Amino acid sequence: MIAAVAVAGFAKRFELQVPLVLVAVGSVASFIPGVPHVTLAPDLILGVVLPPLLYSAALDFSFVSFRKNLGHILRLGIVMVLVTTLAVGYFANWLVPELTLGAALVLGAVVAPPDAVAAVAVGRKLGLPSRMMAILTGESLVNDAAALTLFTLAVASVTGKKIAIDSPILFFAYEIIGGVLVGLILSRIVRFVRTRIQDSALETVLGLVLPFAAYLAAEEIHASGVLAVVTAGFVLGRVTADVAVTTRIQERQVWPTLDLLLEAFVFAYMGLQLKFVISEVERDGLPVLHIFAYALLILVVVIAVRPAWIFVNTGRRAAMRSVFGVRNVKNSDALGLTWKQNLVLSWAGMRGVVTLAAASGVPLATVAGDPFPGRAVIQAVAFVVAVGTLVIQGLTLPLLIRRLDVADPHEEQWTDEQQALARTISRSAAETYLTEAARSGVPGASKESVEAVLERVRRSVRARLDAEETEDHEERVAAAGALFDTLRRNVLGAQRDALVKARDSGELDDEVLRHVLDGLDVEEAAAEARLERRNR
Repeated sequence: MIAAVAVAGFAKRFELQVPLVLVAVGSVASFIPGVPHVTLAPDLILGVVLPPLLYSAALDFSFVSFRKNLGHILRLGIVMVLVTTLAVGYFANWLVPELTLGAALVLGAVVAPPDAVAAVAVGRKLGLPSRMMAILTGESLVNDAAALTLFTLAVASVTGKKIAIDSPILFFAYEIIGGVLVGLILSRIVRFVRTRIQDSALETVLGLVLPFAAYLAAEEIHASGVLAVVTAGFVLGRVTADVAVTTRIQERQVWPTLDLLLEAFVFAYMGLQLKFVISEVERDGLPVLHIFAYALLILVVVIAVRPAWIFVNTGRRAAMRSVFGVRNVKNSDALGLTWKQNLVLSWAGMRGVVTLAAASGVPLATVAGDPFPGRAVIQAVAFVVAVGTLVIQGLTLPLLIRRLDVADPHEEQWTDEQQALARTISRSAAETYLTEAARSGVPGASKESVEAVLERVRRSVRARLDAEETEDHEERVAAAGALFDTLRRNVLGAQRDALVKARDSGELDDEVLRHVLDGLDVEEAAAEARLERRNR
């Protein structure tokens, strides 16, 4: 891990893609004499590494954005996974003699789910439109559940192992409903407890435990642990006015740090498997060059299926719209994406940790005791596909984004309008509270002292909202007494309540709300810290 973090720091310093550098260095390091085979059980990877990564992404992702782009997300996160599984499965069965149709479908499920970590990092750096970022992030939150469900069904068909529900459709429905219910119940319990313990450290600890508890509880009843974690992240990530400001600030620091740690481990771990994947193929007496040649051909199919399906599906939907018409032009899903945006989405199909974990989770033998057909081939192909997509698509995606210029010309104007609306709501809430405070007073303070401080508070609010008098803003706040800080904190609370209500009513965009609340949280935390020091 120390080496992985050092390599990641080196890559960031020279503006290189961290996943690619980690995989490359890990692959070379696997051939160093004396380097041990670093291997983890697939249950450990899926149960320890995957939940916090998914939870962090859901925690920081607006459910409103998820709902707005639900059509695109489900087509990519579920239907695309199914299409990839079938296409790769039938092609691999035709190409590779060692694979039966069932084993080939297992391979298809293994390589089906893209990992959006690298794509989202590139998109954020190069300024992809927020809608495209929402689709990529939303896809990554649901496609693992679809792929792992297909993987379970395919493995059961090969090994002869009985699953709880014989019907694949009912089994898939149970996985979805069970996972969502587990995540919803546990997250509601955690939220109930957090609002009553009033201790930021303990609240943060509960947040850290939740993704593991949700995943393991759902898997215990054979539901989708992935969807349980995602649901819990959405519930706890929803901005409300009753969450302590210090807790919000802590979590904004904890989860990005944990993400960096786990992502560095995952990509370094991927690279370290190269030598041992080759050794596994050799132990089974298979020709290494032939197997890796098969893997490269399957890699081509994996890369090609995504753009082919996206553009065929886009053409089909465009034809249907031209025939039946668009009933609701305000529906962003109905309006669709441009061909340039679809091309970028179709090229953002890099594979990652779930592919490797699922490949290593293929059983050694069937229920009858026979060796699992083509297990070494599945692991070799999964490694080539994961690393190959990272190298090919990861290296070329930034260039593609720059050349196509997929920026939304209306997004900046819309964001400015939403931020202006947020400032208007904040100003109105502040003025309403200050007027009420001037009329009714503040408990424990004389009316004269309140009136003496109110104008300073009002100027402080206006300075932040209008970006005026910035230089002496901190000096004024620092010079203020306890009453100033009390009033300032109450104003910030009123502003936050008003902004959240505007979001809940659909008037204010959720993404803009989160951005505005970042600044409010910092100011409120500073006011609370000063009040605590004075009360000691």
